[in-house]
Amino acid sequence: MENKISKIGVFTSGGDAPGMNAALRAVVRASIYYNKEVYGIMRGYEGMIDEEIVKLGARSVGNILQRGGTILKTARSETFRTKEGREKAFRNLKKHGINGLVAIGGDGTFTGLHKFYEEFNLPSICIPGTIDNDLAGTDFTIGFDTSTNTAVEAIDKIRDTALSHNRLFFIEVMGRNSGYIAINSGIAGGAVASIIPEETLTMDELFNKLDEGGKTNRKSSLVVVAEGSKMGGAMELAKKFSERNNYFDIKVTILGHLQRGGAPSYFDRVLASKMGVAAVEGLINGQTDVMVGIRNNVIVYNKFSDVINHRHEIDSELIRIAKILSI
Repeated sequence: MENKISKIGVFTSGGDAPGMNAALRAVVRASIYYNKEVYGIMRGYEGMIDEEIVKLGARSVGNILQRGGTILKTARSETFRTKEGREKAFRNLKKHGINGLVAIGGDGTFTGLHKFYEEFNLPSICIPGTIDNDLAGTDFTIGFDTSTNTAVEAIDKIRDTALSHNRLFFIEVMGRNSGYIAINSGIAGGAVASIIPEETLTMDELFNKLDEGGKTNRKSSLVVVAEGSKMGGAMELAKKFSERNNYFDIKVTILGHLQRGGAPSYFDRVLASKMGVAAVEGLINGQTDVMVGIRNNVIVYNKFSDVINHRHEIDSELIRIAKILSI
């Protein structure tokens, strides 16, 4: 049954991800479509506390669908971690008559909003916007597809120079706790190995794999490393291998925040649009304290308790395929 939500606040929080603007656009226009007022909250929870709240219209989100980053800005807020900070944020929302919230972000964003809901009972829904694709309850998060495509494009270019100079490249991609970008870009980029946080691989095993390539006249090798690898980052691995290698010229490329920027892919734009509309419709129809997700191409609503601190596990089939193709 439709509830009495009349004014919806929307904000982005945590690390930025390509497609956040597309999700914002969908939330704003869906709210207006259903005759609800919508307010943008700048700089996430920090802007909520500082009362950086602006009313948005359909034209306010024109020409942002294709833009990376987030026009609402994002920030991490230590003040919101305190009871006093959250109370101030609630007073500011109440002052503007906001009686429903949509947050676009990751696990930290969800944790804060869940606590906020428990204390003030303000209807709230989260949209998963994180390049790591590490959130339970959804097959894909907004930004993952774009960031992986960015990594693959870079890997393709690095392969050209690797082939020209008989080089071994260690390429570090983002992923502190999740290897989704690394395993997918490794398969798509033809890497000899993808080093991910979820898998245990010893230095000897990796060296033997590369050594076999040298013996079979492999002209170049690419190793994709997730930044959260238990074996260390690309720089550390390169240093260790340089001490026992005699056939490859070893180089390191750290892609870093390059993966966060740029225009979102068509997939992320459509995914963000679906989730943005679903978030507004969910609020209107009584969903609260949930995260929008997509599973088997169907929109679902996940309880925060089923999402927070739960990981989207790496598909073991991806790991198996990567091993087969890396010979």
